[in-house]
Amino acid sequence: VQLQASGGGLVQAGGSLRLSCAASGRSFRTYAMGWFRQTPGKEREFVSGVSWSGDKTDFADSVKGRFTMSRDNAENTVYLQMNSLKPEDTAVYYCAALKYGMVPREPDNYDYWGHGTQVTVSS
Repeated sequence: VQLQASGGGLVQAGGSLRLSCAASGRSFRTYAMGWFRQTPGKEREFVSGVSWSGDKTDFADSVKGRFTMSRDNAENTVYLQMNSLKPEDTAVYYCAALKYGMVPREPDNYDYWGHGTQVTVSS
């Protein structure tokens, strides 16, 4: 499966952005999807994820209550709605896919990755 993330940009602190990750292929509904982010010199960190069945979601403590994640299997797309953004949310955001997965937080568990989209939050 090929993944294409979009929706990043520059926003002021307190603002919102919605990221999208569009997937190719017919079996999108069989993939768990995750969002990760990375800043220079740091490891890629888990942000959120949704299981392949859609009944389980997980969020990093740092974004819980501010970010929501959803999937639209008809559109082969997952979304990350980011509200109340903070400067520390600045990063390159990546989406990833795992066949029939739940919601692992370790990047190595994911099979496919999209190119990142830059999110910059100014103070």
